[in-house]
Amino acid sequence: MGTSVQVTPLCGVYNENPLSYLVSIDGFNFLVDCGWNDQFDPSLLQPLSRVASTIDAVLLSHADTLHLGALPYAIKQLGLSAPVYSTEPVFRLGLLTMYDQYLSRKQVSEFDLFTLDDIDSAFQSVTRLTYSQNHHLSGKGEGIVIAPHVAGHLLGGTVWKITKDGEDVIYAVDFNHRKERHLNGTALGSFVRPAVLITDAYNALNNQPYRRQKDKEFGDILKKTLRAGGNVLLPVDTAGRVLELILLLESYWSDENMNYPIYFLTYVASSTIDYVKSFLEWMSDSIAKSFEKTRENIFLLKYVTLLINKTDLDNAPEGPKVVLASMASLEAGFSHDIFVEWANDSKNLVLFTERGQFATLARMLQADPPPKAVKVVVSKRVPLVGEELIAYEEEQDRIKKEALKASLIKEEELKTSHGSDNNNSDPMVIDSGNNHVPPEVAGPRGGGYRDIFIDGFVPPSTSVAPMFPCYENTSEWDDFGEVINPDDYVIKDEDMNQIAMHGGGDINGKLDEGAAGLILDTKPSKVVSDERTVQVKCVLVYMDFEGRSDGRSIKNILSHVAPLKLVLVHGSAEATEHLKQHCLKHVCPHVYAPQIDETIDVTSDLCAYKVQLSEKLMSNVLFKKLGDYEVAWVDAVVGKTENDMLSLLPVSEAAPPHKSVLVGDLKLADIKQFLSGKGVQVEFAGGALRCGEYVTLRKVGDATQKGGGSGAQQIVIEGPLCEDYYKIRDYLYSQFYLL
Repeated sequence: MGTSVQVTPLCGVYNENPLSYLVSIDGFNFLVDCGWNDQFDPSLLQPLSRVASTIDAVLLSHADTLHLGALPYAIKQLGLSAPVYSTEPVFRLGLLTMYDQYLSRKQVSEFDLFTLDDIDSAFQSVTRLTYSQNHHLSGKGEGIVIAPHVAGHLLGGTVWKITKDGEDVIYAVDFNHRKERHLNGTALGSFVRPAVLITDAYNALNNQPYRRQKDKEFGDILKKTLRAGGNVLLPVDTAGRVLELILLLESYWSDENMNYPIYFLTYVASSTIDYVKSFLEWMSDSIAKSFEKTRENIFLLKYVTLLINKTDLDNAPEGPKVVLASMASLEAGFSHDIFVEWANDSKNLVLFTERGQFATLARMLQADPPPKAVKVVVSKRVPLVGEELIAYEEEQDRIKKEALKASLIKEEELKTSHGSDNNNSDPMVIDSGNNHVPPEVAGPRGGGYRDIFIDGFVPPSTSVAPMFPCYENTSEWDDFGEVINPDDYVIKDEDMNQIAMHGGGDINGKLDEGAAGLILDTKPSKVVSDERTVQVKCVLVYMDFEGRSDGRSIKNILSHVAPLKLVLVHGSAEATEHLKQHCLKHVCPHVYAPQIDETIDVTSDLCAYKVQLSEKLMSNVLFKKLGDYEVAWVDAVVGKTENDMLSLLPVSEAAPPHKSVLVGDLKLADIKQFLSGKGVQVEFAGGALRCGEYVTLRKVGDATQKGGGSGAQQIVIEGPLCEDYYKIRDYLYSQFYLL
């Protein structure tokens, strides 16, 4: 049989819940994505908690909460300890996304599922890979190769390719085939006939308008609202699709000469843009070419102002404005507070650019027709005063005293243990455990030092020596000196404040001053909540800027990729069933849509064997250079070695002659360049190559056939049998080796 592959959904099938799937390849367990929703519902992670300790590696595909939001909690609480892999932008922007989530929750609740330290700890275990980089796993994963490829949708978004014994398992969710302002389209279409493809049905029922039409409608509705004196709120994610929206606004403001202010408001807005400026090589080809020509960074924003706290927005000049604020779900963050303030004014506009998560305020407001009023909980953190402050300080004093008492007891126990260890080697220490104590020395307590004069203090009952204990230095030494314990150099919690004071809270000390101020604000406080009914009089509009391929494009891509087996995840029940039926008819006969905790076996039906090539066989094989590889015909019989392994042995009789086989894809442009280098005058004429005066080269056949097999390709040489004919033929034979 082929490579063993099992897929078990842990979350996110037949619904729009976060994405998390267990993919087992020959017993090596991958956790592909580790998402959570904006409500941070622990019940969603129950399937993950049952398998977290068995996971061998984690692959992250996108830098948003739905794909990596549960990573800090899983590592802290669920026993997940596997190495994590992602691209550099997913690592950096995912870190900022989790910071923003934590700070937003901490301002309105006693959030305790994870801390900033937990976030840092989780992301420190991430190994960053570049696109198309093959990473070979070791140990239990020996023989498995993982590689990230372009997914589109979000910066650094990844289609994961997992290869074992020549068979590919592709994980491609939330991809976008369209090229955008800051992103290239997905590389999924470059894969042909993988053994297994895992993809989502999220957009299977949706079709998008053309980009120009959508961009025009977006700009027109903004202009109309602002000129009428209204404000515009765009609830956005922290560091994902908001980047495309920022570039769209910058372009529109420049083209239309608009002067209305635009604000980007998150706790990590400045850090987000600073990081994005350094990720130009991860963006679209047009951005890279523009930077090479002009040396101007497209994210040097001219019209968008970065804010990191709502006070700055409140102090902004009066008048119409556009605000991009997190979170997109309106469950928490600045967008929630701004919506509550602006919803009652019919001049204002709330423009949703992505579907809200299920059961969130944003999803409720996107209903058709939208509600006229919604109940919301408005919470804020206020400092403690009066009796509450006194009670808090008394409680803190009690906790400190208990901690001090516990530390003294621990220190005393430590001294006792050190003293006991030194009794045997120090002749000045009296062994209190000796049963043969002279009667003239023994006292009422049976101690070993009754007649010793003690000046100034009475030793505790645990004392065993008439002198201060002498602790020997038991440090280990090697050829380079004393062995260093790395734990001695770990930065302590009390030192973190000093680091943060100089501008840091994350791994590289890259955190906005406002966010750092929240971390360092140790004033006693509490959360005050107020449930209100908000009258929704503002205009509510939804426009699709999610950056995902639509249903028509998904079907075309799947037909081109033509996987041997297809697994559908993440999408409504209706969308999943619709795409499943389509794929059964037009893509492949093996289509699966498993339920939560349902394990499906998608092992390939192909047989793969490992064989040794005997030295006797290899000594007679003639290799020929072909690009970066060497190829040759091998005629052999299968046998076994002394270790009972399969081996290829030379045939006893002469092998029959072989037919000519062309390896690779013939390109007339390459042939033209090669012949020009040999001094032959070559030019294209009517889809063929005109070589000199008499010889013409034509290509027949096409290598790009469905299924990945090479088509019947030929180079036909036309012309009289002259000197040029034979010379050009010899050149081709020397360049394109025929096996």
